[in-house]
Amino acid sequence: MSATPEINPTLLPRLRADLAAAGYTVEGVEVALGPLAAGALHREQRLPADLATRDNPEPVRVLIRLFALGFPVAWDDADLALPTLRADGAVQLGIARAEGADLRATCDLRPYGDEDHAWWVASDLSEIATGGPLAESHVLGVGNASTTLAEWTIRRTVATALDLGVGSGVQALHLATHADHVTGTDLSARALRFAAFTAALNDTDVELQHGSLLAPVAGERFDLVVSNPPFVITPRAAGVPQYEYRDAGFVGDGVVEALVRSVGEHLEPGGVAQFLGNWEIRRGADWRDRWRGWLAGTGLDAWVIQRDVQDPAEYAELWARDAGQRQGAAIYEQMYAAWLADFADRDVEAIGFGVVTVQRPATEREPWIDLAVVSGPVAAGVGHAVDAGLIARTALAERGETWLLDTAWRVAPDVTVERHTVPSSEHPDAPAALLARQGSGMLRVVTLDAATAGLLGVCDGSLTARVALGVIAELLGESAADTVAAALPTLRALVADGFLHA
Repeated sequence: MSATPEINPTLLPRLRADLAAAGYTVEGVEVALGPLAAGALHREQRLPADLATRDNPEPVRVLIRLFALGFPVAWDDADLALPTLRADGAVQLGIARAEGADLRATCDLRPYGDEDHAWWVASDLSEIATGGPLAESHVLGVGNASTTLAEWTIRRTVATALDLGVGSGVQALHLATHADHVTGTDLSARALRFAAFTAALNDTDVELQHGSLLAPVAGERFDLVVSNPPFVITPRAAGVPQYEYRDAGFVGDGVVEALVRSVGEHLEPGGVAQFLGNWEIRRGADWRDRWRGWLAGTGLDAWVIQRDVQDPAEYAELWARDAGQRQGAAIYEQMYAAWLADFADRDVEAIGFGVVTVQRPATEREPWIDLAVVSGPVAAGVGHAVDAGLIARTALAERGETWLLDTAWRVAPDVTVERHTVPSSEHPDAPAALLARQGSGMLRVVTLDAATAGLLGVCDGSLTARVALGVIAELLGESAADTVAAALPTLRALVADGFLHA
């Protein structure tokens, strides 16, 4: 593999200015490529982007060919695309090398950003640029997992934050926008060098430490910990490559268990940790049983959201392809067979994927646990909904049933209620189902009965839930106590998931 980029305080500001001036941003690349080629590039297909940039010296297209597609570009074209750094400066930074009369990138350099920031992330050249399988020490750039974690992360202002398994530095860039001090750790020394370059290029301060999982920060505590850890369940079999960016060396889902059991020691009171993970679902078992076992004794609040489930064959196919292995190749078949045998040995019938949020309680109390399935699409910026849900669940745990019933709730502005009827029934106007639906956040749907539908209809902040349910019970000809008792689980869910605000 090529060497990692060099941090040169004289040349880096020039590179930053040239990339910005060329419009080498997320939006600029989308415009230059057009929707068809941009969409194909997101799927790691480079031919449409090749056609859209070929024989065109416009600076943004030259930079796309050089750093995203891995093609050599003419030295003169590179000079025009990087007018202050120049091609010579790119070579000095170690992000490119001379190849005859051309310049060829030695690393992947992609624009990345959020609603308010434009960044660039450096990593090893991708499979579409090299045309071959990834090296085991490969440092991944911006991938689906990293963008998923960034979307789901809470963005409250904190004093200290930790990016555990910093990789090329994607999460650290986000954390630096709302944390006074950011630490990043990684077992891969190569990844740390890329993360340092990414941080320097974006004029961002990140303290980087080398070591496995939480070992480099022994004795330290943080307000927020985020991690896209090496969570892939990879068989410990001869001939199966072990990739640093995704394989932790644990048996099965042991790395997720290790994080769950140890991260609480590194959280300040009220501190939160969020990470992605895979977990094994044994034959005849519920995935929640595994999580309850892991969480027992940790003292942590936990909100685990299972987003997807795959069978062992689907899982093997996904991760064999992820490393650039081609179906039909001997190594692909060997890896596939090893995965199936490994899962069979532990009687695993499915593998779950999801987002884990744990919190160290700020007060002495019993921790709350919410193990949920959210398999459908979610709205952009779902991290805000996670933060609100975390606050609401904590309030429910600390204040209890009395607070729930004696608060005057207001329906969130994005909530609608749907009435589903059966036209051919004896009473076609009677609803067969009443559903409360969110228009933002996790887009949750809650089933209502007559009492809770009535409650939702009067939640304008003027009546407490207890008073409103009492009136509804009288209208339904029921006892107030029975109506309240029956409505409590739904009321709790409506508050926890943000349908109702205090």
